[in-house]
Amino acid sequence: MYGTIAKFRVKQGVDKAEFKKKMDSFDSAQIKGWMADYIFQMDADSDEFYLVAVFQDKEAYQANADDPSQHERYLIFRSFLEADPEWNDGEIVSATGPNAK
Repeated sequence: MYGTIAKFRVKQGVDKAEFKKKMDSFDSAQIKGWMADYIFQMDADSDEFYLVAVFQDKEAYQANADDPSQHERYLIFRSFLEADPEWNDGEIVSATGPNAK
């Protein structure tokens, strides 16, 4: 498995319910090799978030990154943010739990 972890801040005054609704609407996208994504809102700072996106492999991740439809989704996502996210891509070397593959 392969994926990314992104750290980002939403703009001050953003309606977080609207942000969540918009992010959840992306779940209907048909993305080959995409397995899951999770967005964490930090307890210590409600404007700070982390996104974890999981793909079957690096090739599927890169194909999605190169897809113009993904760029359109990114522009919508980015419109809620103070600045570009801090992206950290890498191989998933361990996954545990009942739904981990």
